[in-house]
Amino acid sequence: MTKRFGDYDKSLSLESRLQKHRHSSSLARSISEGCDDNMKAAFIGLGVMGYPMAGHCQRAGIEMTVYNRTAAKAQAWAAEFGGQWQKTPREAVQNADIVLVCVGNDDDVRSVFYGDDGLLASLKAGAIVVDHTTTSAELARELSAAVAQHGGSFLDAPVSGGQAGAENGQLSIMVGGTPQAFAAAEPVFKCYGKVWQLLGEAGSGQLCKMVNQVCIAGILQGLSEGLALALKSGLDIPTVQQVLAGGAAQSWQLQNRALTMAEGEYDFGFAIDWMVKDLGYCLQEAQSKGVDMPVASLVRGFYQELQKQGLNRCDTSVLLKRLTDQ
Repeated sequence: MTKRFGDYDKSLSLESRLQKHRHSSSLARSISEGCDDNMKAAFIGLGVMGYPMAGHCQRAGIEMTVYNRTAAKAQAWAAEFGGQWQKTPREAVQNADIVLVCVGNDDDVRSVFYGDDGLLASLKAGAIVVDHTTTSAELARELSAAVAQHGGSFLDAPVSGGQAGAENGQLSIMVGGTPQAFAAAEPVFKCYGKVWQLLGEAGSGQLCKMVNQVCIAGILQGLSEGLALALKSGLDIPTVQQVLAGGAAQSWQLQNRALTMAEGEYDFGFAIDWMVKDLGYCLQEAQSKGVDMPVASLVRGFYQELQKQGLNRCDTSVLLKRLTDQ
């Protein structure tokens, strides 16, 4: 049975629990006081999100070691930011006080956690592991128990804000885990986050991210339908955007995507491959709880249609294309 929030502490001695708490408190102080020379961190996964996030940490004074499945990307990161790189997750995290992960999906996460070369193979006792990947809540609970068995603490901390948010250090971070681990990780979140919040026990961060993705899917479909009507009606889209932004239709998507959508520009942003994956997690979780999600299910189907057309790497705002190309 998967261990839940706080369960692993019950199997530890009082001294072990106090030692873990002292480590977390010391870690939080070391980062907030400017990341002293003893503070070490690892970042696993240098995609469009992880690459700049790790860079922000290095520039903030945290001594970083990175790993990426494609070694050339890790080498390029080290050359640009001055940190270290290693050939395996195990080697990257062996001296790390805090480990940050940002990869693709549940299988990708398991591949860097488990096995002879996985990060758990050399995780320091008392280390904090933060998974920024968007995954299932079930995996977050599994990893929380696995990290605890190796003497560490785990936070599931998916992010929102896309590539631009990562590059500009303006991400929203949704966190599940213990208050002690969250407090220790907060100063690191400051390196690349705009807002971060502890939602509850392990898995809560992923559940909040599911809510985020369901909301975005509905907004984008509504925006696409509205823009399709505006275009067919011959309205000036910049003027429409300006006036709508002053009313109840205002949203991040309207502000940042309406004009590019109207121009047919979709070769940037958050790829629909990832949204299909994320909405799959949402629908699975909703089904397990008896929650009906007709809009999320419908929009996921629309994205799957666009995937079949070879548009899988386009931004999620490409929903407009299936309406205007008819």
